Order: sequence, then structure tokens, then C-alpha cells
Amino acid sequence: MPDAARQIDPTQPPAFGGRIRDLRRKADLTLQALADEAGISVGFLSQVERDKATPSLGTLASLAAALGVDIDVFIATPKPADSVTREGERPRFALADSSLSYERVTTSLPGGTLSSLIVHVPEGYASETTAHIGEELIIVLEGSLRQTLGDTTFVLHPGDSLHFMGDTPHAFANAGKGSARLLWTGTSPRLIGPQPGRQTDIDTNRRDQ
Repeated sequence: MPDAARQIDPTQPPAFGGRIRDLRRKADLTLQALADEAGISVGFLSQVERDKATPSLGTLASLAAALGVDIDVFIATPKPADSVTREGERPRFALADSSLSYERVTTSLPGGTLSSLIVHVPEGYASETTAHIGEELIIVLEGSLRQTLGDTTFVLHPGDSLHFMGDTPHAFANAGKGSARLLWTGTSPRLIGPQPGRQTDIDTNRRDQ
């Protein structure tokens, strides 16, 4: 399908430009990097993100693929029942070579930018220290958690929470006997999708404000 834009009335409510912009920023992609991956001009992408132009369905599909999401993120309306997850019915999964296991709490909400997991932390587990873009909120559901945030260490018990920006170096460990469970919610790009076309030179890593 052609990539030509159809100009829209700027007085109308925004369509999906804001969703594209949010997903791009969460994936740490510049306008240029996403435009290159989707095969469109950076000027056109800028117009789309500001809801000044509407892409064709083909271009929208290319943008979705470049952002690592399904096109339904932009065009589907979820049913209320699709937003419900049930205790005991959420499938558990784990990453290779990790003793942690997870339950996904968030669902496939079109345009959603949050990810939320219940994390099962075995006794004796200690994570590596990491830092990344995004915002995080954890609530301890069971057991005790030792959370390091920058130069400070907290011991969190059931009901305790910690809200922080992911670019602060952080790590966690099971601080008690038996397993621990925590609810993690955040905007970390690691749970949004791949980062295709990401550039590494100084100029293209500058993000628009």
C-alpha cells in the first residue's frame, strides 16, 4: 500500500500517534531509527506521531513490526473480559538458565505501555545489578526481599513497595527462608519487544524531546 499521508483535522481527538511515540520511546528508538526500519521518511513519521498525518494500513503494519507489536495495538478495541486474569489460571514461564519464574498479569491492551508480572523468587536467589530506561514499581506479596537501589539497600516485607526509575542501578535478592513473590509493574522496554534498527552512534542516539 502507498505511504502517502492523508491530512486530518487537527481539532479532532488524536488517533494513534501518541501510541506510536510512546512505544518508540519505550523501545529506546530515535525517530530516524524507527523511520528507517519501517521504510518511511522521518518527517512523515514525525507528522504521524503528532497526529498531523494518517499512515496507510501497510505503513502502520510496518511500524508495528518495527516496534515488535501486533498491528491490533493500534486498531483493535479490547473486550472488557480480555483484560481479566485469574489467580491460578495465569500460565507460568521462565527464561532459560534462570531459577526465577513469572506470571504475566497485564494483557494485550491496545496502546498499553505498562507490563506487570508476578515474580516467584526462590530461596537464596540474588540478581545481577542492572540499569535501563523505564519506571518500575514492586510490591512484595510473600517472603522478604533485599532491594539495592543505587547506594542504598532496603529490606522489604509483605505489603511493602518500592517505586523507582530504572536508570538507577538496582538489584534484588531473596532475603528470607523459603520462596518469595513480588508484583512487578513497569515500563521497561525489555517487556515491550525487540529493538530493531537501533542505532549506536552519538548523533542517532539523541532522542527528541
